[in-house]
Amino acid sequence: MRAFVGVTDYDWYQRLSAQAYDEVNFWKPGGSTNFKALEPGELFLFKLHAPLNYIVGGAYFVRFYILPSFLAWEAFGEKNGTQSFESLESRIAKYRTTNDPNPQIGCIILSSPFFFAESDWIPAPSDWGKSIVQGKTYYSDTPTGKALFDAVYERIGMPFGRNYFEQVDGVREGLTLTKYRIGQGTFRVMVTEAYHRRCAISGEKTLPVLDAAHIIPFNEEGSYSVRNGLLLRKDIHTLYDKGYLTVTPSYHVEVSPRLKQDYGNGKIYYAYHGQELPNLPNAPQERPSGEYLMWHAEHVYH
Repeated sequence: MRAFVGVTDYDWYQRLSAQAYDEVNFWKPGGSTNFKALEPGELFLFKLHAPLNYIVGGAYFVRFYILPSFLAWEAFGEKNGTQSFESLESRIAKYRTTNDPNPQIGCIILSSPFFFAESDWIPAPSDWGKSIVQGKTYYSDTPTGKALFDAVYERIGMPFGRNYFEQVDGVREGLTLTKYRIGQGTFRVMVTEAYHRRCAISGEKTLPVLDAAHIIPFNEEGSYSVRNGLLLRKDIHTLYDKGYLTVTPSYHVEVSPRLKQDYGNGKIYYAYHGQELPNLPNAPQERPSGEYLMWHAEHVYH
């Protein structure tokens, strides 16, 4: 088993530890470097900047994406560890040499965060070097790594060595590992990326006007699984949610006659009627579930 210890500041810890969030975004100001240290479900631990050389909490790694800052804010809001978008932009600018609007930032998306009271802070591992800037990976089969895992699991009340994590589709938690679930922000980002940042129906790629739509709404026991999502242009999303438009299990678009009956218009939307979706995720396991699409056709579309 692996754990990555990432470096953050006290303000980020203090702001997020005061809340009971289901997910957080551990962002990196640079938008050019990938993060490959962990697989989904592995531990990501939070260490404060020196001189506070302590591990103060952690979470479970979900995915890494490079996103424009506005999308990181729209998806996660204060779960970025700042009180406003302006604060996020200011923090990003502090670490960058150029002050670009909507900069690309690295987003390490984490689920089920936990934070320790100061009395439970874990001293940085004995081999932590002063030159480490971003973080370091530890392995459970080494003495230092095992000691770290033991200390973390002792504090969060989980037995060391048990693998809790598995990919499960069709359940309310989406990607789940008993205690770990994807939240709304993660759902939005994962759907956006699965659909190549293009509307599934229109092909529109202007990112600010795209939404991650639930096929089965969450309040109807829908999940945050990517298979319960469609990336749609905002106006198409509205019609989809109101039942004027649906997508069949064969991935064809149907537009209801009621759109014209109710509003005397809809010409631009009827142009999509009968069309096969031009934009779907490449990975079969990320494509919309036929069962979920049928549910929408039977319970929402009219």
